[in-house]
Amino acid sequence: MPRVAVLRIGYRLVRDDRITTHIALVARAFGADCIYTVGGEEDLAETIRNVNKRWGGDFQVEFVDDWKKVVRQWKNSGGLVVHLTMYGLGMETVEEVQRGERNILVVVGAEKVPRELYSMADYNVAVSHQPHSEVSALAVFLDRYFKGEELKKNFRDAKMKITPSAKGKNVVEL
Repeated sequence: MPRVAVLRIGYRLVRDDRITTHIALVARAFGADCIYTVGGEEDLAETIRNVNKRWGGDFQVEFVDDWKKVVRQWKNSGGLVVHLTMYGLGMETVEEVQRGERNILVVVGAEKVPRELYSMADYNVAVSHQPHSEVSALAVFLDRYFKGEELKKNFRDAKMKITPSAKGKNVVEL
């Protein structure tokens, strides 16, 4: 299976700590291997380490200074760069992304995305052509990309697991 990573660019103090944490949690839960983030607080890495410790897996957080360098390195290694934007092509039209044969870097922005990203990305992809959250766009994209199989993933070394139930909560310590 190809490697999937998420690159979060842009950072607005206060607002984006929580949003970037949500992007990391969605990326982890929906099948990505890691997140690169420009800006942000070390608390993000600690939060994800704690989630991995309790719920399993080895999702990684890496803080980067230069998003362009990450994009160039990804492309130079043969990977595909997909920028999620409501201005892009409909996801269902991008067959190369749907096939999942190449490593993929999914880029989500915070504030206004630099124009340069639109030309650096292999594809600018929209999950909707209406204003929406970057968190929801990432979740929908990853779910479509993995065809729902990520929802069945078992996280290695988990100490906790949810047993689904129609009512109430059932968390089992392993």
